[in-house]
Amino acid sequence: MKIYVGAIIGTVVAGLIAVTVWGYHKAFNTYDKSEPTGVYIPEGASSDSVKVLLCDALGDSFGGDVYLIFDMRGGSPQKAWGYYEVKAGDRAWSVANRLRTGTQTPRRVTFNNIRTMEDLAARVADRFVWTADDFLAAADSVLPAFGFTDRRQFPAAFVPDTYEFYYTASAADVVRRLAEYRNKFWNDERREKAAALGLSPAEVATVASIVEEETAKNDERGMVARLYLNRISKGMKLQADPTVKFAAGDFSLRRIGGDLLRLNSPYNTYVVAGLPPGPIRIPEKSTIDAVLNAPRHNYLYMCAKSDFSGYHDFAVDYDTHLSNAATYQAELDRRGIKL
Repeated sequence: MKIYVGAIIGTVVAGLIAVTVWGYHKAFNTYDKSEPTGVYIPEGASSDSVKVLLCDALGDSFGGDVYLIFDMRGGSPQKAWGYYEVKAGDRAWSVANRLRTGTQTPRRVTFNNIRTMEDLAARVADRFVWTADDFLAAADSVLPAFGFTDRRQFPAAFVPDTYEFYYTASAADVVRRLAEYRNKFWNDERREKAAALGLSPAEVATVASIVEEETAKNDERGMVARLYLNRISKGMKLQADPTVKFAAGDFSLRRIGGDLLRLNSPYNTYVVAGLPPGPIRIPEKSTIDAVLNAPRHNYLYMCAKSDFSGYHDFAVDYDTHLSNAATYQAELDRRGIKL
């Protein structure tokens, strides 16, 4: 009898040890892929679909172990809704616990070199489950509370940078946070500098957008900014070629003249005095600062250098400008550049 009881106890202990070893193996199974893998759990997913998604993304062995632990610990697909990044060395229990608690991996959203709201919407929406149209609709509903009641000024509500959001963030959440970041960028010091120029932050962004289209040379942007500020202070038309390109909807234009200069558009600064109604692109922070800190000079005219270096010849008087322009136009003709 004692032998029989002892045998039972021994079998139970051996079974417990086996289960413990099995469980330990499952829990500490390590993800061995060299590149991080993203796992998306959609809203409304079922338990079965969560298992399929994990196995498809992480492999049957590791993904299956993650799901097993997730399920055994009472994981809810609703709680797991979101995006999770799994890296080499991650343990199955760790990934399962993140899913169970809804501890998502933030998604990085980076945007720069953006001209239109449509371009921005497409860039941002690519990182979420909603669409570019959803982003634009959110901008319409959110931005008026930040003082942007004119859609043409919406580009001034955003600052290019790298941001982090959870996959489950709504379009309205994203627009709101981006606008809040823009407001933080526009601190008291920057606002005071804008006021000293007689401009609002949105108007500074508009000047910066023209400057950024006018020159790709960072070390020249302050000079170009001051030229336009000089024109504004004298009540002169800006006569900025990039605004004509924007009005025409064609930034590939190489030569601006003729009928283009007579385009009937509030963005055509050859026709309309003062600033256009909003930015013609979303300017970088550094370009905004170049406007706010533009070095003093008396230049009123500029023309691209005929060496096509990307820099400009500046002039105080119109006659000198005409001479510079003639040299540049002659070089365009010599190179056969028509547009």
